[in-house]
Amino acid sequence: MGHVGDGDGDQFGPGETGVLEPSRPAAPAWAAGAAGAARRGLAVRSPVLRQLALLACYLTAGIAATWPRAAYLTGKVPAVRDVSSYVWDLWWVARQVAHLGNPWFTHQMAAPAGMQLGFDTTMPLAGLVMAPVTLAFGPACSFFLLTITMPGLLCYVMYRAARLWLRPPGAIAAGALFGLSSMLAWQDWYHLNIAIGALTLPMTVEAAVRLRRRPGRGPGIILGLTLGASVLINQETAVMAVGLAALILAPWLARRPAVARLAPVSAAVLVAAAVASPQLIAMARQAGEGGAAAPPAALARGYGLYGAQLPGLFGPSPRVADFGLPGLAALYQYRQPAEGVPTFGLMLTVLAAAGLAVSWRRGSAWLLALLWLGCAALALGTTLYAGHREYVPLAAAWHGARVSLALPYTWLIRIPGLSALREADRLALPGLVPAALLAGSAVDWLRSRARPLMVAALALAVLEAGWAGIPHRGTMLTALPALDRPIAADHSGSIVVDIPFGLRGGIPLYGSAISPRPLLLATADGHPRAISYSSWVPAPTAATIAAHPFYRRLVAAQHGRRSSPAQRAAARQDASGLDIGWVLAWYRLRPAVRRYLTETGFRFSYRADGVSVYRPAAYRPAAPAPQLPGATRASRDRLRARVARRSRN
Repeated sequence: MGHVGDGDGDQFGPGETGVLEPSRPAAPAWAAGAAGAARRGLAVRSPVLRQLALLACYLTAGIAATWPRAAYLTGKVPAVRDVSSYVWDLWWVARQVAHLGNPWFTHQMAAPAGMQLGFDTTMPLAGLVMAPVTLAFGPACSFFLLTITMPGLLCYVMYRAARLWLRPPGAIAAGALFGLSSMLAWQDWYHLNIAIGALTLPMTVEAAVRLRRRPGRGPGIILGLTLGASVLINQETAVMAVGLAALILAPWLARRPAVARLAPVSAAVLVAAAVASPQLIAMARQAGEGGAAAPPAALARGYGLYGAQLPGLFGPSPRVADFGLPGLAALYQYRQPAEGVPTFGLMLTVLAAAGLAVSWRRGSAWLLALLWLGCAALALGTTLYAGHREYVPLAAAWHGARVSLALPYTWLIRIPGLSALREADRLALPGLVPAALLAGSAVDWLRSRARPLMVAALALAVLEAGWAGIPHRGTMLTALPALDRPIAADHSGSIVVDIPFGLRGGIPLYGSAISPRPLLLATADGHPRAISYSSWVPAPTAATIAAHPFYRRLVAAQHGRRSSPAQRAAARQDASGLDIGWVLAWYRLRPAVRRYLTETGFRFSYRADGVSVYRPAAYRPAAPAPQLPGATRASRDRLRARVARRSRN
């Protein structure tokens, strides 16, 4: 697959010894000019400066390919519940770090029950790294920095892995084809945890290959740190990273299972387990308490929804529509446009196939091709969609769902512990790594034999790079001061109930679909929320919330059902005991919900930023005690007592 580099591809240039020379007499002006030019030449040849320059180019390209994402620094985010949950996650982890608390459990959602976050997209490692920024400038700032830098970072880590096989031009192209792909750029827009987790895929490949080439404790520890970090970022991509490491190391170990090979691999396993242990313990605890269980039928129904489609998986990216090619973009099809863009892109596919053709004598090229096509096959899901038709070869019924026994994903989800991989299309992500390596090999070959053709191919690839957001999604403000100022001024810690009310995100679900804005507001006012949005709704949490008459009858009212007098009385009594201080109606209330709030003791308070706010009917704003000039301390205390009695009455 082209030139095999030393891993860095950076050596001292001619005459660079790194040795400091003794001072010399002042040189004439012409000599000083020549020395300055020489110093500039040394700077250009400096490995560190070259790497920083490449990273800067990648970051710039990432911002351009995902524009107008960077323009949202003015205080907007996409109006998507997942996005608001990532802002909340960054806020929550930073808050727990500052208070030395546990980030894997919270009472700030699903209050007062609280919920386990072992299987949530909390991204504790990312939250820890960004905690100084979050505490100083707010979670929205941390979110912005992560999203606008992520495409460039993805490019760079892929470049570093590609340098193990390719010359610099091919490695640079491989990095760009990986990090700027529409598949990953879409995830950066709407699923930040997956985009950050994808960083560990090329990192795992690089660490595992280095361990194979130079077995030792150091490479083993680096691989373990990479895998452990992946668990602390996103468990779904962590499974993919572990799979890549196993595919790289297992044949190597099987050929000669010597102690010199087993020892560093064992070190990698131990280090990974130690680094990931907090997350693994939280997951085990949640599973042990029944918080990770779901009806098999519900899981089976979801498996068939998120499979990638043919020929779109290898066809043009829908991104080309932004460049005036809607007809070409129409070749791409996917039934769940709100869940991703599962396509490798036409030019990446063509270049990867060309890379296999020019490297067909090398066994590693065929292994990369098998890995690429294997990931693509898994991404198809449990049924095959080609064009507008569904095909189910070797059809069978599984928990009431029709699945194909000919598709590998049908068997993957039956492996214990992998049934939660519900979105088959995401399994195409690890396939981007071998595809980019093969494409980089083609670029190296074209550069030495057909440079104009290489330039044309990369220029066409630019048309498929990045993502500009889903137009109909729109944006929302990260702060609503007119609405939130009174809530933030209330330091009682009372619960805020947001309507629509529900526990949503993953499975199982409870209540109604929530607005994307409440969790953003929660990071500003600090009040616990009755709603929740998480990757998995723990069954004990849902049961505890449903056991409260107020919440149970609120869900019924959202569906237009009235409550009996006895039910209303129980709900009113329950509401007073829950310490609900605020009810926020994000949309126009149904008559049944408005009537229910009145019947349970809430009255309209004010409206701001398009949101209606209700408070408990018994609430009276405390009147400030008048300040009388010259009054004694005792008289002021008596006056405050009379004002307090009037407020209570």
